[in-house]
Amino acid sequence: MPAPDSAAVRDNIERQRYELAVEDGLAFAQYRREGDNLLIVHTETPPALQGRGLASRLVRGMIADVRARGLRIVPRCSFIVDYLDRHPEDRDVVAEGH
Repeated sequence: MPAPDSAAVRDNIERQRYELAVEDGLAFAQYRREGDNLLIVHTETPPALQGRGLASRLVRGMIADVRARGLRIVPRCSFIVDYLDRHPEDRDVVAEGH
């Protein structure tokens, strides 16, 4: 059973991004897939929704999905880099050398 934070996060493969829909908008993390690696290039939360922890919920859900699928991430987005600095327990999903 997925964690509550990951339940609402979905991988929109067609748009190459993880999405977290909330009543007032959509937060997302854009990626480029290279084999088993997802290069996370941009994370965005609508300005009116910032400061509510939505981007962190999005990243937690994304990491849970990546981990479950045996993929790895390459953080290219400053928010993801900062998140991983604050949550070293999630660095197991980071591709080697990154």
